[in-house]
Amino acid sequence: MSRVTVLDYGSGNVRSAVRALERVGAEVELSADPDVAIEADGLVVPGVGAFAACMAGLHRVQAERILTERVRADRPVLGICVGMQVLFSAGVEHGVQTPGLGLLAGRVEQLKAPVIPHMGWNTVRPPADSVLFDGMAEDTRFYFVHSYAVHPAATGTGVRTTVAEHGEEFVAAVEAGPVSATQFHPEKSGDAGAQLLANWLGSL
Repeated sequence: MSRVTVLDYGSGNVRSAVRALERVGAEVELSADPDVAIEADGLVVPGVGAFAACMAGLHRVQAERILTERVRADRPVLGICVGMQVLFSAGVEHGVQTPGLGLLAGRVEQLKAPVIPHMGWNTVRPPADSVLFDGMAEDTRFYFVHSYAVHPAATGTGVRTTVAEHGEEFVAAVEAGPVSATQFHPEKSGDAGAQLLANWLGSL
């Protein structure tokens, strides 16, 4: 059984992430201990709310050290929602730019859409070689709640980028070596989210 740590840094959706991972067979520990997070088979970085607030919480638990050591050792990481956004270079909210963790190239900016936030179910378009979306139908829907996103062109080369649309095209998921992340909430996406988490666990 894969040992997964959900990083506990003060974000609000940690319990639902723990339950969703347990549902698909992971042995899950909720922890803020850097050594526990570094050594786990898989690390999940959840996130809700403001980019800057999440970054402040991540700094408190030494997330830079945790993620740097995990990526160097090729140990898988999964970011969810704002936990995906903080993996990028920076986030801009209300005109203020906050540095991110910098594992992925790109800047998080407000969606250009007639209705904000983007809230509800939406389809995605993954690349053919995606591990996260392996075996899923084209019309599979996932649950989104966000006002900010990354433009697909910003993610650079060597990254498998999954896109979705709300007003404009945006990054719905990324896969780059040991780093995977989703803008939507797998833990709120029913059977589709469970399959995605199972696919990720299968890659550990």
